[in-house]
Amino acid sequence: MSGNVGMEQLIPIVNKLQDAFSSLGTPLSLDLPQIAVVGSQSAGKSSVLENFVGKDFLPRGSGIVTRRPLVLQLINSKAEYAEFLHQKNKYYSDFDQVRKEIEMETDRVTGGNKGISNIPINLRVYSPNVLNLTLIDLPGMTKVAVGNQPQDIEIQIRSMVLEFISKESCLILAVSPANTDLANSDALKIAKEVDPQGMRTIGVITKLDLMDEGTDARDILENRTLPLRRGYMGVVNRSQKDIEGRKDIRAALAGERKFFLSHPAYRHMADRMGTPYLQKILNQQLTNHIKDTLPALRNKLQSQLLAMEKDVEEFKNFRPDDPARKTKAMMQMCTQFGSDFEKTIEGSGAEISTLELSGGAKINRIFHERFPFELVKMEFDERELRREIGIIIKNIHAIRTGLFTPDMAFEAVVKKQIEKLKGPSLKCVDMVISELTNVVHKCSSKMTRYPRLREEVERIVNTRIREQEQRVKDQLLLLVDVQLSYMNTNHEDFIGFAKAQDKSENTAKRKVGNQVIRKGWLTLHNISFMKGGSKEFWFVLTTESLSWFKDEEEKEKKFMIPLDGLKIRDMEGGLFSHKNMFAIFNPESRNVYKDYKQLELSGESQDDIDSWKASFLRAGVYPDRSQEEGNTTAKDDIGSMDPQLERQVETIRNLVDSYMKIVNKTQRDLVPKTIMFLCVNNVQEFIGAELMAHLYSTVDQQSLMEESQEEAQRREELLRMYHATKEALNIIGDINITTNSTPTPPPVDNDWLHIDQTTNGGGSRPSSPKPSRGGPPPPLPNRPGPGGSSMPNRPAPSIPNRPAPTAPGGGPPIPAASIYLAQQATKGAAPYAGEIAHSAAPYAADIARSAAPYAADAARR
Repeated sequence: MSGNVGMEQLIPIVNKLQDAFSSLGTPLSLDLPQIAVVGSQSAGKSSVLENFVGKDFLPRGSGIVTRRPLVLQLINSKAEYAEFLHQKNKYYSDFDQVRKEIEMETDRVTGGNKGISNIPINLRVYSPNVLNLTLIDLPGMTKVAVGNQPQDIEIQIRSMVLEFISKESCLILAVSPANTDLANSDALKIAKEVDPQGMRTIGVITKLDLMDEGTDARDILENRTLPLRRGYMGVVNRSQKDIEGRKDIRAALAGERKFFLSHPAYRHMADRMGTPYLQKILNQQLTNHIKDTLPALRNKLQSQLLAMEKDVEEFKNFRPDDPARKTKAMMQMCTQFGSDFEKTIEGSGAEISTLELSGGAKINRIFHERFPFELVKMEFDERELRREIGIIIKNIHAIRTGLFTPDMAFEAVVKKQIEKLKGPSLKCVDMVISELTNVVHKCSSKMTRYPRLREEVERIVNTRIREQEQRVKDQLLLLVDVQLSYMNTNHEDFIGFAKAQDKSENTAKRKVGNQVIRKGWLTLHNISFMKGGSKEFWFVLTTESLSWFKDEEEKEKKFMIPLDGLKIRDMEGGLFSHKNMFAIFNPESRNVYKDYKQLELSGESQDDIDSWKASFLRAGVYPDRSQEEGNTTAKDDIGSMDPQLERQVETIRNLVDSYMKIVNKTQRDLVPKTIMFLCVNNVQEFIGAELMAHLYSTVDQQSLMEESQEEAQRREELLRMYHATKEALNIIGDINITTNSTPTPPPVDNDWLHIDQTTNGGGSRPSSPKPSRGGPPPPLPNRPGPGGSSMPNRPAPSIPNRPAPTAPGGGPPIPAASIYLAQQATKGAAPYAGEIAHSAAPYAADIARSAAPYAADAARR
C-alpha cells in the first residue's frame, strides 16, 4: 500500500469528520466509503474481525450476540489501544474491557431481552498489526425470535442490514460458512438485492476446516461455481474449543496458514487465502472504492465547507472576553431584534411561515374577524330585546296608560347594550397582547447564543407591553363611558322617531343579493345514521344559502340549505375527539338537513372555526342565546301586549337597532386604532429608541453577554469540523494525482443467485454442486496414485551429457528432476500438460528458479 499513502491518510481524516458531526447530533450528509459485514448467525463474522485486530474483543455467546451495529475503525499506529466515540479521551489497552463496554453499551440501549437497535457503537482500534479500514459488524440474520425478542425480529434485522448496505458507497463483505449450501446463503441473497451487478460484493468463506471429510470448496474459491465479480476468499477461524481455551490469535493465524499450505485442495492458492490476505485485499478494495467515489465525496465536502464559511468567518478572530466585541454584539443583537419585530408586525419578514398566521397577520385577523364576531355575540336576542323593551315601557308608564312612546325607554335599552361593549373590547386587547408576547419570544430566538441577554430583553419588552396593556384597557373603557355619557340622536345615520314608526310595519330582512361570502373545506358529521360518520366537503357560503360540493371544482353539488331563520352555536367534540365543532340549526326545531335538526360541522383549527363564524354573521346567521332560567315567568309578568304597546315596542326596537349600528361601527373602528397606537406602535418605538438604554441601566454588560456553554461548544465543534473538512479536501486533491488504483474486476455470470428463491415453488432452483468426495488430488508425475493415470510408460529421455549449469553468480547445480520436468512440459507431453501443471503447481517457484540459469545457458549455446 506504499503507493496509496495519501489515501491511507484520508480514511482517518474522514473518520474524524464523521465523529465531529456525530458528537453534535447532526447527521453528516456524505456517505463515507466503508465495508459492511453481513451474514447469518454464527457464520463467523465476529471471528473474522477479531482476526484482523489480533485480539479477543467482541461479545460471544449463543443466539444474537451482535445486537447493535459496531462501526469498527482500524487505524495503523505504533501503539496498540482502543477508544469509543461515546467515551472521549478514555483509552483501553485491555481488550477484555473493550468487550465488557460493548456489552454494557448494547444493553443500555436495547435492554437485556436480546432486542436490537440501529444506533451504532463507534469503536476505534489503533494497532501496528492492522491496515486502515472502516468496517461495520451488523447483527446476524435470523429466522426465529428467541426469548423476549419481538416476533418481527427477522424483519427488524433485515431492515437494519439494508439501511447500511443500500448505500452505493458501502462495500458488502458477505460471510458464508463452507459447511452449508452456498446457494442458500442469506448474505449473498441480501447482497444481490441491493447490488445486482456485483460491483460491491466480496465473498468470504469460513469454516473450511469443518467440512466433511473428502469434500472441499475449491471450485467456489476459484470462482468457478457460484461466481462473484470480486471473487471469494477463504479463512479458517478458531473453533469454539480454541476460544474457550483462550488460544492466541497469532497461533490461530499460524494454524490457518499451515492448513492452507498442507491441504491438497487449497495449497496451490495458499498465498491467496487466509486472514492476512483478506485484510490486505479489503484495504485495497476500500482504497479503490474511495478512489471511485472521490468526485462525489469532494462535491459533498465542498458543500459542507461552503455552508460553514459564514459562521467560521465570524469565529476566526474570536476573543470571548473582548469588551468591544461584547458591546458590538449586543448592539447588533438588539438592532436585529428590533428589525425582526417590525418586519413581523408590518410584514415582509425574511422568514415567512407557511403553516400558520403569526405577527401582524394574526393581529389583523383579530381586528377584523375575531373582534367583530365577539361584538355580534353580545348583540341582543330579538325575543329577549322585545321583552325587555315591553317591561321598560310598562315600568315607565307605571299606573298610567301611555299614549306616546317614551324616550326614556330608548335611552335605558341603548345604555344597557353599550355597557356590553366593554367585554369584547377588553378581550380584543388580551388577544393582541398574547400575540405580541409570542412575537417577542420568536424574534429573540436569535439571541440564544447569549441566554442572559435574551432573558433580559424579553423581560424589559414584556414589561413595557403589560404597562401599555393597562393604558389601552383604560382608554377603551373610557370610550365606552363617552358613548354612555350622551345619546346623539341627531347623528346623520340615525333614523329618528318618524322613520322608526314607518319601519315598524316592515321588519323583513334587507336583501343585498346572493353574494358569495366564503369558500373552504369543512368536515360534515351528518353524512350517515352511523355514530361518528364524517367526511370533508367543499362549502360555499352566500348571503342566502350554504352549499357543499365533493371538491373545490364545484361540479358535483351534494346539498344546499337556505339560511333564513337559522342560528349558530358551539358544540363539544366528544370524549375522544379534539375537533373544533359548531352547529347550524333552526330555533323552531325544524329539520335543517335530511332528518337532522342541526348541521354539525368542524374545521382544522379554532382560528378556522372563528373565521367561519364571522362569515356566517355577515350572512345573517347569528349565535344562539339560550333562554335563562326564569324567562318564562318574566314573560308571563308582561301579560299580553295590546296593539298600541306592540307598536311602541317595535318603534323603540328600530331606534335601538339604528343607534347601536352607529355605536358598533364606531367601536369596530376605534378599538383597533387605539390598540395599535397605545400598544403595538408604542412597543415598536420603545424597542428602537429605549431598549439599549434599559439594558445598560439594569444589568452589568459583562454578565449580560456571557455565552452559553452550548454555544461555546458549538463554536469549537464548528471550527474543528471546518478544519477537518478543509484538510480532507486537501488530501483528496493530493490523492487524485498520486494514487493509482486497480480497475473493478469484469462481470461474471451470477444468474445463479435469485432474490426471490422459494423452497416449495414449482420451478427448479439452481444450487451449488456438491463437493466431490473420494480420491485425492491427481498424483505427481511418475507417482501413479490409486485408480489414477500414470505418466507415459516409455523410457525417460536421456539427460544432456554436459555439466549442469549453475545459477548466476554461482550456486548449486540444477536438480535433474527439475530439468526433466521443464523438458517434459515443453516437448512431447502436450496431452498431459494440464495435469502436469496442476500437479507441479506447488513446486512452480522452485522449478522457475532452478530452470532459469539452464534456459540462459541454452540461449548462449
